[in-house]
Amino acid sequence: MASVWKIGTRWSDWGDSSASVFPKVWAQIEPLIEGLPLVAHNKPFDEGCLKAVFRVYQMDYPDYEFYDTLCISRRVMPELENHQLHTVAAACGYELENHHHALADAEACAWIAREIL
Repeated sequence: MASVWKIGTRWSDWGDSSASVFPKVWAQIEPLIEGLPLVAHNKPFDEGCLKAVFRVYQMDYPDYEFYDTLCISRRVMPELENHQLHTVAAACGYELENHHHALADAEACAWIAREIL
């Protein structure tokens, strides 16, 4: 999903700057994640966004297995003041310096998943 959210690349890197780029981007991403679970910090939001873009482009959504680090962190770290991404990341030893930047948030979520899943 890197380029959908402009993580690490520019739209122009995909050879198309039009709004119809999602299906082309997804065609390149899908083989890389086939058979793998997806991980999000607040699964209902991220999965909802992904399902919505699939609907917009009239694409079949392949019911990905999703792990939710927010839900799991609430269960395994009940002592935290809150379970926001930056709080949980810090508790797992990750310093999230650019919160709400897609790549930084994805890296933090991956770090958390590695620590608590």
